[in-house]
Amino acid sequence: MRSEEIQIRTGSEEVVLDLTRHCEEFLTDVDGDGLLHVWVPHATAGIAVLETGAGSDDDLLAALKDLLPADNRWRHRHGTPGHGRDHVLPALVPPHATIPVLGGVLALGTWQSVCLVDTNVDNPVRKVRLSFLAG
Repeated sequence: MRSEEIQIRTGSEEVVLDLTRHCEEFLTDVDGDGLLHVWVPHATAGIAVLETGAGSDDDLLAALKDLLPADNRWRHRHGTPGHGRDHVLPALVPPHATIPVLGGVLALGTWQSVCLVDTNVDNPVRKVRLSFLAG
């Protein structure tokens, strides 16, 4: 197994941030088959595989706002108002994804990207762990 932790700056706005390039760079020295496991060790962020750039990323954030409104209904109440919803996010967008790697290349579909989903505006820097498990 090979593993590396990277830092990603998400800023102070809710984001769906494409990590595919980072994943491809991590796999540069891989020429075999296996699995890439992507893990975000945070209680308020997730990993999603989806299309980006055609509106799906914005649609996901809009859907999360509908499902998890940033209001005072949440029992978890530190940080920005409504922050408790950020702690529920990983139940809907899990903190991990596993992608097949064939011949050192991510076996994603044509329009798929590996994305960090972060609705927590209180934490502008995230860690992401990339781990390659050889087949």
